[in-house]
Amino acid sequence: MNTDTLKKLLEEVANGSKSVSSAMESLHNFSMEDIEYAHIDHHRSLRKGFPEVIFGEGKTAEQIAGIMEKMVATENIILVTRIDADKAGHVKEHFPEMEYHADARMIVLEKGRPEIRGKGTVLVISAGTSDIPVAKEAALTAGAMGNRVESVYDVGVAGIHRLFAHKEAIEKASVLIVAAGMEGALPSVVGGLVNRPVIGVPTSIGYGASLGGLTPLFAMLNSCSSNVAVVNIDNGFGAGYLAAMINRE
Repeated sequence: MNTDTLKKLLEEVANGSKSVSSAMESLHNFSMEDIEYAHIDHHRSLRKGFPEVIFGEGKTAEQIAGIMEKMVATENIILVTRIDADKAGHVKEHFPEMEYHADARMIVLEKGRPEIRGKGTVLVISAGTSDIPVAKEAALTAGAMGNRVESVYDVGVAGIHRLFAHKEAIEKASVLIVAAGMEGALPSVVGGLVNRPVIGVPTSIGYGASLGGLTPLFAMLNSCSSNVAVVNIDNGFGAGYLAAMINRE
């Protein structure tokens, strides 16, 4: 339940259009709702400013749709991360209004465009084209949380001049997210160019010694750019969420 839903309910009680007993029934699952295979945290929007996000891996399409069914009555936006196209197709049968982003493996269900709450622009940068899925997960998350988001793709250190072609966008951004695999050097480079927070996202893209993303993770953790923080391997969602929190009014 978000603040708008709660405010509307209280106003209806105050003006007499809804009875106290009816309001109490609406608040029956105010904190959380047990549907056997999930305990849905309905209070999260009020507590943290954004509803619970559904992690799709390991859940069936029926479970995902069941959780969404319970959330959609009181939330303006629902995100599902890490969901493949087959599961998303089944979920869309229940929610035809949802949008599936195959590259980011995300479902976005919006009742309306999110209100812009961020102070500035979140810029999402990918080192390579292969890093775009993780970068797009970050961009969609930050956008859903009410931020202006811009993206720049395939500007890694193998051709660093490509990055400098976007100097204006880099310098005006309030928060920057940089997704990189291989040796994971790009967040340090970007961090050295700006006086803004840079969130590094190591990706699992790379040959054997990349160790499934451990090499870029360690490289980013050892960055000599003091304005670089790091999230987990392939965690575009976490980077987008953190960027949105940093960029709040």
